[in-house]
Amino acid sequence: MLIRNAMLADALGVREGDVLIENGTITAVGKDLQADGPVLDAGGLVLLPAFVDTHCHFRTPGFEYKEDLTSGSRAAARGGYTFVNCMANTKPVCSSAAIAQSLMDDARHIGLCDINQCISITKDFDGKTVSHLTVLPPNLRFISEDGRGVRDSKVMYEAMTIAAEKGLTVMSHAEDMDLSPIDYRLAENLETVRNIYIAEATGAKLHMCHVSTKEAMEEVIRAKRRGVKVTSEVTPHHIWFYDNGFRVNPPIRKKEDVEYLIEAMAAGEVEAIGTDHAPHSPEDKAKGAPGMVGLETAFSVCYTKLCRQCGLPLETLSRMMSKGPSEILGLNKGLLAEGYDGDVVLVDLEHAYVVNKDEFAGKSHNTPYDGLTLYGKVKATVKAGVITYNEL
Repeated sequence: MLIRNAMLADALGVREGDVLIENGTITAVGKDLQADGPVLDAGGLVLLPAFVDTHCHFRTPGFEYKEDLTSGSRAAARGGYTFVNCMANTKPVCSSAAIAQSLMDDARHIGLCDINQCISITKDFDGKTVSHLTVLPPNLRFISEDGRGVRDSKVMYEAMTIAAEKGLTVMSHAEDMDLSPIDYRLAENLETVRNIYIAEATGAKLHMCHVSTKEAMEEVIRAKRRGVKVTSEVTPHHIWFYDNGFRVNPPIRKKEDVEYLIEAMAAGEVEAIGTDHAPHSPEDKAKGAPGMVGLETAFSVCYTKLCRQCGLPLETLSRMMSKGPSEILGLNKGLLAEGYDGDVVLVDLEHAYVVNKDEFAGKSHNTPYDGLTLYGKVKATVKAGVITYNEL
């Protein structure tokens, strides 16, 4: 596939040009390229590396009434994503290589969006057993207890020791669950500090999920300064909302938290934007289930907030939505350059649209953005040189 007449934008900058994708890989980037095969005329739209999500829930197995691999893949493609990292809080909990491999194979067969499936830190979320981590095959490199924290510090130490030995990345949902009913801010901050110090002691790679407080981000930045192997993600909803009662875990924070998170993003201290795409049925939301869907609105929310309102360069946003997540997950994605995977997305930055949850491709419509006007419409998604979403 040859994509012509585009404005190219990635972590390296913005420039005009064409992109040639052959056999799923970018083979040429430049002006006035020629090639046999299909041609997609971008008509001056912006071409970005496709987005990669470090933090997602496709609800399979066990909660397919909320989302399944097919509906989640459609939502991802509509939002410009070609790869997502799915959490382990399924039913049964994803604690085995067999379950994880089956899900990844099924997603690859669907063909719209590849997934990496995390393995739970403790077996079946029992809070104590980590022996299953010692027998993980080489292709399963990410573990997470998302939706809860690992309460026992000794257990977390044991898990991170194994992670350091096997080259695993620990994806931390920072929540001291004994404190969260009392003070959720303190619960996130204390567990962030604890996990950072355990990672420092063991040498494990640590990724802090959905960082939401100023203090937690400060601790992450300080840890990086002294050489701890730690990265972080921020969600779109934690930079869009503040002082809001929308039910999400961790909660929507204060205005000063939002301002500090955006400062950290602008300074290059945040490696990734993770959607924490969390589909729920209306009945489950009515019962208080935390979370919101995010794949189909993530780029527009972040572009509107970070670039249009706060003045961050588009290349900074691309770094956090493509290159940074790809580096964390060990993918050959994230740049418009020769040799990288041919996963790209065309966006119209001047297209203002009103979010309509009834148009979502995913099963669940639990979004707080319904009715809001956002800029930056995804017009087409290309995975390995094949169009997976198209509204050109």
